[in-house]
Amino acid sequence: MKQEAKARLGGLGRYLLAFGKWVLAAAALGVGCGTVGAVFHRAIDWATGFRMAHEAMIWLLPAAGAVTLLLYKLCRVELGAGTNLVLTAAEAGGRVPFLLSPLIFAGTVLSHLFGASVGREGAALQLGGSMGHNFGRALRFGEEDVRVLTMCGMAACFSALFGTPLTAAVFVLEVLRVGAMRYNALLPCVVSSYTAVYIARLLGAKPMAFPLSGAPEFGPLPALQVAGLAALCGAVGILFCTCVHKAGHLLEKAIASPYLRIAAAGAVVAVAAPLLGLYDFTGAGGHMIAAAVGGEAPWYAFWVKILFTALCVGAGFRGGEIVPTLFIGSTFGCVAGPLLGLDPGFSAAVGLTALFCSVVNCPLASVFLAWELFAPGDLSAFVVAVAVAYVLSGYFGLYGSQRIVFSKVRGEAIDVHTW
Repeated sequence: MKQEAKARLGGLGRYLLAFGKWVLAAAALGVGCGTVGAVFHRAIDWATGFRMAHEAMIWLLPAAGAVTLLLYKLCRVELGAGTNLVLTAAEAGGRVPFLLSPLIFAGTVLSHLFGASVGREGAALQLGGSMGHNFGRALRFGEEDVRVLTMCGMAACFSALFGTPLTAAVFVLEVLRVGAMRYNALLPCVVSSYTAVYIARLLGAKPMAFPLSGAPEFGPLPALQVAGLAALCGAVGILFCTCVHKAGHLLEKAIASPYLRIAAAGAVVAVAAPLLGLYDFTGAGGHMIAAAVGGEAPWYAFWVKILFTALCVGAGFRGGEIVPTLFIGSTFGCVAGPLLGLDPGFSAAVGLTALFCSVVNCPLASVFLAWELFAPGDLSAFVVAVAVAYVLSGYFGLYGSQRIVFSKVRGEAIDVHTW
């Protein structure tokens, strides 16, 4: 009995030491990522505001793309060292270049300053993942622990930029291997995520949030209407993922030089924006998301954003696809929802949530995203939308390194990469 008691006390002691280790390491990383995330948030806001006040900046977009490529070359970091590299490092190990953090910071600010149609979450994941990975190396943690800190950094920077700590923590746990969450990383990811958002808010970073109106009382008819909209969002998600992945291959075949390729894509956007009056589709487009959730969006908005984002991401502009996803989902929902009998503002919120789920394959994070962005009194409609969109989006996704370990429609393990 005494030996058994000693063994249990020894086990408890080891758990307490591990608990203390992860809380301290994750909190320290959260402070760092929260600080950097707040600075990055301000830089993106400044770049966006400056561009919107000086529309002629768009004409320098081709040069900004070439400068971005040149920075990566001078620092000897492959342009392909992006979100997929960080996800792979968090899942299977591997090196994340130390210089990836400043490069993605500078490249994303350049993209937003001159009007590339990209987001910022890719930058958040890469920035945080690089910081977490190299922080773990500096502490001489083991390979498995470095992976966990890579995940913590990703969650922390995502949280600092968007102001959605619960979504950020769960997203990072879900996105690597859909259906097989790594619960050993739950505590450190939660600690780093909430620490980062606290620090970012202290430094003035404002969370992304939208007032929700027009939500019907949930029942059989609204459930069918929401399911119909979510099914359409699943199809739009497949279209968006296909365009993003195909654009890069097509551009590479058409133009061999990466400098000419990114300059040509920038030139297309630079000419189309003033000529066709499409300035609202440059940059991330957060103001258009707010307008859609407010009940107003042009019918063509989601089409144009898909084309602009696929072109810019495929050509190599730094940023990400998640904010454009929220743009596309909200504007599509605002237009398609009323055709099904839903309020346009409410259907914009549902469309945003459903499309997010369809392209990242993270249903739990998607439900939490709806809760943190819209603060709905009843999550039932969003849960239905997420469930339908998750199944009907198939095995498509924005991140080629993401793995889905269980079939979406059958009770069997499949372990396939998204495309």
